[in-house]
Amino acid sequence: MLGRFTVRPSDDGSNRFGVWDGAVNGWRATGIEGEAQARELAFDLDVQYDAHGPRAADAVRRIDPSQPVERATWSTGELEGWIRHNGQWLGKFRDKNGELSWVPGGDLRPL
Repeated sequence: MLGRFTVRPSDDGSNRFGVWDGAVNGWRATGIEGEAQARELAFDLDVQYDAHGPRAADAVRRIDPSQPVERATWSTGELEGWIRHNGQWLGKFRDKNGELSWVPGGDLRPL
């Protein structure tokens, strides 16, 4: 399940955020200062885990440093890594505003 980890406001009234693990129906992290930091953690956890546990080593390809790419929507950004999900490779894409998304491999090309 891609998107196993979601960002939610913390339930302690602190105006902080947490990362919810949908597979175990519980918090993975709490007390995170900003929503952007929590989203970053959620994406990193999605790289590491699928619905059943840790992703197989051959289902993850990290890119360091990240590589400039262009999306099929004519936007540019950085490719930070790959995961194989349901038989399809998805790129961890960060746009110029810092927003993260999963993009099918066929929709990306190097600049």
